[in-house]
Amino acid sequence: MQSNFSEKILDTLHERLSPCTLCPRNCKTDREAGINGFCGLSNELKIFCTNLHFGEEPPISGTRGSGTVFFSGCNLKCIFCQNFAFSQLDNGEIMTPETLADKMLELQKRGAHNINWVTPTPQLPFAIEALKIAREKGLTIPLVYNCGGYESLDVLKLLDGIVDIYLPDAKYSQNDVAEEFSHAKNYPEINRTALKEMYRQVGALKTNKNGIATHGMIIRHLVLPNNLSGTHEILSFIANELGTDVTISLMHQYFPAHLAVNHAEIGRKITWEEYQTALEWFDEFGFSSAFIQEWE
Repeated sequence: MQSNFSEKILDTLHERLSPCTLCPRNCKTDREAGINGFCGLSNELKIFCTNLHFGEEPPISGTRGSGTVFFSGCNLKCIFCQNFAFSQLDNGEIMTPETLADKMLELQKRGAHNINWVTPTPQLPFAIEALKIAREKGLTIPLVYNCGGYESLDVLKLLDGIVDIYLPDAKYSQNDVAEEFSHAKNYPEINRTALKEMYRQVGALKTNKNGIATHGMIIRHLVLPNNLSGTHEILSFIANELGTDVTISLMHQYFPAHLAVNHAEIGRKITWEEYQTALEWFDEFGFSSAFIQEWE
């Protein structure tokens, strides 16, 4: 557990709220005035739900579950998002940082191995405030930063010493694909810079004697139909720039959700042959640690 809290960090995050520069979009919306940014959020903390979650990678979910906080809103607009109900459709409950702190403490009391923030970036000023309160009231379990990998380098540097485990996506290797499917043309270069900074902060994944993550990073890569995710290029970058000791979660769970249903390019699940090719590329680079989903 890390706890590098300072008033300066909180002040800086709140300053970045208006005009908003919390994420690489730098939409510069005056969110303090109650205007929604690209993420769909203004100046209030909005949470879809908090609960124990057992569907993450084994070191995150463990045997007792991951204490997951699903933040409303998102700085990406993935047309295939499986969480679109709260990431893009404005569902969620307005709450105070004090309330969120109590909910995180309740998750710890229920046995959660960690606190798992899902898409927290647009709400970081409030989230960090809630975390500070929770730590002061006895929250001791690690913090997982679970995000789409579209993060500002300056903001990530503020989280050094606060985040224990990074769980980012590496979605795309090509700008045109990122623009078409997530409205983020510069995603590849932003993502690579972010992954480097995250790895600099926490390093390779570390677990306790029970196999539960205590520190480090897992990079998630969702294989898309027709290799639109650019799997080979992404794995090559990770191996050459970060190293082969980085833990990879290579996922085949894609299915067409939200606006991807009936889409000409991604309106279907991936095939076994597509996933097998991704596995062959994974083996090519010699990664030492991975989570591979069984094909059903």
